[in-house]
Amino acid sequence: MNITEKILSKYLKREVNPGEIIETEVDLAMSHDGTSPPAIKTFEKVAENVWNPHKIAIVFDHNIPANTIGSAEFHKVARAFAKKQKIEKLFTHGEGICHQVLPEKGLVEPGMIIVGADSHTCTYGAFGAFSTGMGSTDVAMIYATGKTWFMVPESFKIEVNGQLNLNTCSKDIILKIIGEIGADGATYKACEFTGNVIENLDVSGRMTICNMAIEMGAKNGIMEPNQDTLDYLSLRCGKKINELKIFKSDKDSFYEKEFYFDITDMEPQIACPNDVDNVKDISKVEGTHIDQGFIGSCTNGRLEDLEQAAEVLKNHKVHDDVRLIVSPASSEIYKKAIEKGIIETFINSGAIVCNPGCGPCLGGHMGVLSAGEVSISTTNRNFKGRMGDPNSEVYLANAGVVAASAIKGLIENPKNI
Repeated sequence: MNITEKILSKYLKREVNPGEIIETEVDLAMSHDGTSPPAIKTFEKVAENVWNPHKIAIVFDHNIPANTIGSAEFHKVARAFAKKQKIEKLFTHGEGICHQVLPEKGLVEPGMIIVGADSHTCTYGAFGAFSTGMGSTDVAMIYATGKTWFMVPESFKIEVNGQLNLNTCSKDIILKIIGEIGADGATYKACEFTGNVIENLDVSGRMTICNMAIEMGAKNGIMEPNQDTLDYLSLRCGKKINELKIFKSDKDSFYEKEFYFDITDMEPQIACPNDVDNVKDISKVEGTHIDQGFIGSCTNGRLEDLEQAAEVLKNHKVHDDVRLIVSPASSEIYKKAIEKGIIETFINSGAIVCNPGCGPCLGGHMGVLSAGEVSISTTNRNFKGRMGDPNSEVYLANAGVVAASAIKGLIENPKNI
């Protein structure tokens, strides 16, 4: 069996096969301020008490601070529910985006089965966990029972070899992969990422790649933890590395399809409107006018992304016709960025630095686009109307490209700054 199949088989204590429908226990369930109230509404129709308050996490990140009366009501409902159910893993004070906060707080370990009422829950595959997004109704039933069902997915093996250059990073790798496989090319598949590039990526880069597995339709993205990941997990979880339960694919594992990428000569990649798989080399879109840049989100709001952007912005100014918005993925990252002088660099350049959260990514607040405006963003989606008006446009890129573009007022390669 491969990693995904082994994890899904752990509570059944037998081998599982692709296409088989199984019922399994869940190790951690999560919802955020946008999805908790619908889940709570359904939960209260079927149960009085959650199955295990210690295995539930609720994070306020999509609309924090509350930007509408509706958002404030959602927060009120979720707070009351958590208090009633004695849910201690409640993060309501701007700790950050759920997919960054849960690993930081030591709630994610290899081999876990994690579900979340958010499509980018697949991020935790970077730590060797099976993690996937679900609707609020499904999560409500898990809150009540601690169990759910899956069809065991077929698996894709995606091998990435070569060498990243100065201006490319994990965001470019995953955009390249999505551009090749397609937005629906991996629907309900387990995407297992391997190869020398993956083996050598830091935790941040691995999270970025697994985060965007859903953008090609995958049920989950997953990687075998490398040494950097194990060191991170040991520190966060308070366990010795040999105490972590690590699953590895067997050498004779079967994969429905195998893909091979050599990224040695890869340019920075840009996902063009209005599809994540509409991916082009930056040289094909350089010079495109922009009105806004955004650096943040659960995909690329980590310290490494902020460092990459700050290096480009140092001693430069954001173009007069552009607004550059920066939102660290968590308060921990925010504090480290302050200590390193990164936030000062952003402010000196003319960027607007916001509290950790999801707001601009989903067109919620702190950066909504009007009709005809164009944004270049480190986020994970560029669907029509994703960041505001349906007649606006969104390009996706790495943090360095966003920073360079904000300086020029046009899509620009950082090597030219």
